[in-house]
Amino acid sequence: MDDGVLVRVARELGFLLPGRDRASGVRRLGFDPDATVGHVVQAAGVPLTEAGELLVDGRPVPATARAGPGSTVEVAAAPRPQPMPPGGFLLDVGLGALARRLRLLGLDAAWSADADDPDLARRAVAEQRVLLTQDRGLLKRRSLGRSGGALVRGARPDDQLADVLDRFAPVLAPLTRCTACGAPLEPVAKAEIAELLPEGTRRSYDEFSRCPSCGRVYWRGAHAGRIDALVRAARSGSRLGGTTEETDRGALRR
Repeated sequence: MDDGVLVRVARELGFLLPGRDRASGVRRLGFDPDATVGHVVQAAGVPLTEAGELLVDGRPVPATARAGPGSTVEVAAAPRPQPMPPGGFLLDVGLGALARRLRLLGLDAAWSADADDPDLARRAVAEQRVLLTQDRGLLKRRSLGRSGGALVRGARPDDQLADVLDRFAPVLAPLTRCTACGAPLEPVAKAEIAELLPEGTRRSYDEFSRCPSCGRVYWRGAHAGRIDALVRAARSGSRLGGTTEETDRGALRR
């Protein structure tokens, strides 16, 4: 009898396996008596953040269980939607454009251009955020557990946004956060910031908001139509499109 362990993953997780195993969704690993089921699943290529129910020879087991020689481990995909994290989202350095879109929709999305992997993992745990990343190795860090991170699908920022909204189904509050730093915006009287505005903006707009953290001033400018389309698509669950990397309202940094 073969004393290895067979790992069979749900169709949605097949892309995480090595190329030769993706079509079948099955990967065979050597048996390690010290390895938990969680270790086996991750050795197959699937971070535990992406795994749902785990079965060993047809029986539900926790990730801490152990599979015997000759066992079959079945891995379901993480269910959707998942609960929103109490602290919001934390995005890996490569997902800055996604962070901007999440903020446009009013979601708490922390992001830094120079955070390293240990810092990201520590911050996610300390602030009760879900770490969004496309780095499978980062998601395998023990401190994140099974619910502290999420693998973002998609190469384009709009596809990534659609994936995050599908996975967490958050309540949206469009145009209420600063797209630069993520802080909640506050209304500001036109008279208070009139000297900062270009002449054309002063003539054309009367309602403004300001970021109390970085001082950036916002109004519904030339990009309002594209933002409205983004919001409608997000709320309807339809495919996002027609936006640009710099989709934003009119904005001016003080």
